[in-house]
Amino acid sequence: MSSTEVSSNDMTQTVSARTVDANLEVVVVPVSDVDRAKEFYGSLGWRLDADVAAGDDFRLIQFTPPGSGCSIQFGTNLTSAAPGSAASLYLAISDIESARDELIARGVEVSEVFHEGTPGARFESGTNGRVSGPAPGHGSYRSFASFSDPDGNGWLFQEVTTRLPGRVDPAATSYASANDLVSALTRAAAAHGEHEKRTGQADPNWPDWYAAYMVAEQAGGELPT
Repeated sequence: MSSTEVSSNDMTQTVSARTVDANLEVVVVPVSDVDRAKEFYGSLGWRLDADVAAGDDFRLIQFTPPGSGCSIQFGTNLTSAAPGSAASLYLAISDIESARDELIARGVEVSEVFHEGTPGARFESGTNGRVSGPAPGHGSYRSFASFSDPDGNGWLFQEVTTRLPGRVDPAATSYASANDLVSALTRAAAAHGEHEKRTGQADPNWPDWYAAYMVAEQAGGELPT
C-alpha cells in the first residue's frame, strides 16, 4: 500500500478518534539539577502545582505558565532524555514586547523580538535569517523572542493576536488575562464604531455585536461588519 492510501479500518479509527477530546496537558522537560530548575521556573511567575517525591529515586515537580492549559514537569527519573535537549517549546502570547519586558524584569535573559527573514529562522540557535523587531503590523504568528532555562532547554515566545480558522473551537471563547480581554473589547469597540458609521445609526444591541465579533475573532472566523 502506498503512503497516500488509507485502509477503511484506518479511516474508521481516525473518525472514531475525532469524537474524543485529547488535550495536551503536560510536557516533560529534562533537567540536570531539579532544585535549580524549580527556582528558575518559579522566578518566571509560573504556578507551582506539585512537588512530590518517593525516597531519593523519584521526584516530580509541575509548573503551569499563566493562563496556560498545558503544564510542564521535571524531576528525578521522569525521562531518559538528555538535560537541555528540549527545544522550541512554544509560549503563545498576545503582546510580545510586554511578555519580554516582564521576563527581563524578573532577571531572565531574553533575545530581542524578531521575525523571520528566511523560513525556519525561529528554530536556529544563532541570528541568521532573523530580522530584528516584530513582524510588520504585528502579523499574527509571525513575531518571536527566545530564552532558555539553566540547562539550555529552549523556549520561544510567539505573538498570536488572531487565530487562524479552525484553530479554536468556535463555541469556546476565553482570555488569558484581564489585559487580553481589555484589548479584545477595544478592538471590538473600534470595529463597532465603524459599523455604526456605515449604518448611520446607534446600535442598541451593541452587546450582541461585541460578543459576535470577539468570538469570531478568537476562532479566526468571518468578522461581523
